[in-house]
Amino acid sequence: MKKNILAGLDLGTTKVCAVIAEKCDDHIDILGFGVAPSEGLHKGLVANIGKTAEAIKEAVRIASNRAGFTITTVNVGVAGEHITSMRHRNYVTINSDDREITKSDLDRLEKDVRTFPIPSDRQILHIIPEEYSIDHQGGIENPIGMSGSRLEAANHIVLASISAIQNIRKSVERAGLQVQDYILQPLASSSSVLEESEKDLGVVLIDIGGGTTDIAIFHHKAIKHSKVIGVAGNQVTNDIRESLGVMTEEAERLKKEYGYATEASIIKDDDILIKGVGARGNTKIPISLLTQIISLRMRELFSLIDNDIRSAGFKNKIKAGIVLTGGGSLLKGCTELAEEVFGLPARIGVPQELGAGLSNEIESPEFATVAGLIRGIPGGKSSEYQVLIQSDKKKPAKKISQILKRVQDLFNDL
Repeated sequence: MKKNILAGLDLGTTKVCAVIAEKCDDHIDILGFGVAPSEGLHKGLVANIGKTAEAIKEAVRIASNRAGFTITTVNVGVAGEHITSMRHRNYVTINSDDREITKSDLDRLEKDVRTFPIPSDRQILHIIPEEYSIDHQGGIENPIGMSGSRLEAANHIVLASISAIQNIRKSVERAGLQVQDYILQPLASSSSVLEESEKDLGVVLIDIGGGTTDIAIFHHKAIKHSKVIGVAGNQVTNDIRESLGVMTEEAERLKKEYGYATEASIIKDDDILIKGVGARGNTKIPISLLTQIISLRMRELFSLIDNDIRSAGFKNKIKAGIVLTGGGSLLKGCTELAEEVFGLPARIGVPQELGAGLSNEIESPEFATVAGLIRGIPGGKSSEYQVLIQSDKKKPAKKISQILKRVQDLFNDL
């Protein structure tokens, strides 16, 4: 059976998410959704192929059971500090009689970019045209159908570690699936939570996950800069663990239930109970003390990002502000701290343009990446793809017919 089915797989440091969806005209219906604990990844990188494969199997099994069919291919998100990006300009000449630019000319541009020398341990993950120029006239979004003798492109090139991609592929294949497309996680998140007007005016997307924080800067509707930083939610949890001497699970609970990103956001500074470990008894601390621990790390993270934005030369071009997403953005007071550090307006980004089915289950910042993975990226292999699926819906009917036949045979024998 063939349908317009899309599947995404978000390999996170704390959890693996799988989503199966159907693409409609103006929205996406979520048909299946599954989450499994992740123990095989560290800061976006596969550290244990076997454990990662088992987590993928479990997440996909849950999603497939809810959807009523199994999938064979998925879009997979890629993150980690091995990700780098660069800007590269190239051009081709138009030699046709009417000098009209066609899709084949854009293909020649991309093919030419792939001849650009890169480190031997890297591979090109994405080639994303920022803008085109025809005969030195810039600012062109889509040159197809226009005429000229020289077509030039400014490209945003994303590079990834070959070994990191190979380990992802091995994990997915061991789970019984094939990779349809590898998609940079901040690109996936941006496609699900950003508005076109924000991308035009200038916006910074900050996706705070468990192991990494992904950054993407957009201006004039094109991506201009991307980066992955190895500071994220797990570091905040570890700070609480080390400072208060509690187990990781308890530190995570304290962060989620009582934590704030800034003291100014605290509504009431109550005392909270800290469970004792071993011979040490229970103690109480004020919420403000917990917040001080959290705020130090979050402020450090936002300062690192602010410095990166400045060094990339985009600080004065961000007119639409900051969009925070990912599970780390759910920390209370996160937008207030972001506005203080960046000096720009900030909001929380949640997946948009979702339709029926189980869509309400992923309408949360922590599922921004997987919601974007089922959309693909413009020009990617999966932007409008169809996945072969094997339906399980006929199996119950087959079993019922077999039972009825056995009953009929039993009566015939009487």
